[in-house]
Amino acid sequence: MQQIITPDEAARLDRESPIPVSVLMERAGAAVALEAVRMGAGYGSRVIALAGVGNNGGDAYVAARYLRDRGVFVAVHSLGEPRTSEATAARDQAAARGVGIESLGSPVMADLVIDGLFGGGFRPGLPEAVTEWMRSGQRVLAIDIPSGVDPRDGTVDGEAFVAGRTVTFDYRKVGHVLGAGPDHCGTVTVAPIGLGAARPALKLVEAVDAPLPSRQRQAHKWSAGSVLVVGGAEGMTGAATMAGKAALAFGAGAVGVAVPDEATATATAHAPELLHYSLDSLPDRYGSLIIGPGLGPDHDELARKLIESWEGSLVVDADALRLVTDRHKGNVVVTPHVGEFRRMAGVEPTASAAADLARRLNGVVVLKGNPTIITEGEVPWVVDRGGPELATIGTGDVLAGMTGALLAAGLDPLAAARSATYWHGVAGSALAAKASVTAMGLISEIGRYR
Repeated sequence: MQQIITPDEAARLDRESPIPVSVLMERAGAAVALEAVRMGAGYGSRVIALAGVGNNGGDAYVAARYLRDRGVFVAVHSLGEPRTSEATAARDQAAARGVGIESLGSPVMADLVIDGLFGGGFRPGLPEAVTEWMRSGQRVLAIDIPSGVDPRDGTVDGEAFVAGRTVTFDYRKVGHVLGAGPDHCGTVTVAPIGLGAARPALKLVEAVDAPLPSRQRQAHKWSAGSVLVVGGAEGMTGAATMAGKAALAFGAGAVGVAVPDEATATATAHAPELLHYSLDSLPDRYGSLIIGPGLGPDHDELARKLIESWEGSLVVDADALRLVTDRHKGNVVVTPHVGEFRRMAGVEPTASAAADLARRLNGVVVLKGNPTIITEGEVPWVVDRGGPELATIGTGDVLAGMTGALLAAGLDPLAAARSATYWHGVAGSALAAKASVTAMGLISEIGRYR
């Protein structure tokens, strides 16, 4: 798990750090120089560092000095006189080592441009001289966050640098993972410089946060986890069967699908490996319930009663999302995409709004998107795995099935939601590297991770 912080929290850490700013700046600049070397900056190459007037500019001066010592032809183009004593000292030290320093001016071609203009101190309203550099189309290494990207939420109002890589310090910022931030940051390197413990705004899910329970040696199909899917109205039967197939592929031992009578034959033909039921005779032996995939609007009364009476774990998806309230007995995970979230919550889909909805429902909210936000009402988790390849019909049904399988295997709702979403993204990216992503192809892929 990586903690993700706001710019205000980063400013607090800087302000309250027992380590002198000059030492932090030296460490940050050295990390930037090392990343520039990884991008190919070496003896005889040409690098231009763009320096702002704050400590982000100070980091750029330090990086330029280190690169100059390695034989890189490096110059600093400055937006103005440094406003802090530490940045002034960094500029003077760079000049003493032979780094050329001049005003920002018009773009000059180089092998690499280091963006040290604003970082976390960015405010809207960029000077024209800066936007000219943004339009120059050169390879960019950004310090902290690309200029033009709001570090608070990743929005871009106008223009912004598109960096190949970004170096930030000790913690990612919210703007690295939300909004347009990922499109502008490139590969983000988190360099340790010794800031203190942070109060995170978000937490990034990593493999260690995505557990996959193992089966006991003497497990049988019912003890391995059982999942019932309710949905699949005529014409939408594939949604329910894909959720069931995904649950089976992701470790459930027994999976049943209950559909309207007129869809039973279709469901059985699509998925003979699943158990099949009518909506009129639902079994009660299953450990978790997935309700909603392909359900349609004609079974609201049944769906509402199931949501409120089911005592096991419950995944509410698709057509059933509009029926869920805090009146439920079991552990609930809801999985809306952004449009469904707007209808459920009545507000725009944000991490804080997702946390509010989770508290209101007394459950876990999986706000699907890129990235996906997962929260039980506390600090939200972010899953940045997977990409536009998952914007394909049926992949949400696969995620519901994976979540239901992990709930049936005994994971708590938050862990199940984190794990299913993470491995769903991993599998999607792996599949996209070798074939077009379809829901059926994704079902085959997820089994490799279970």
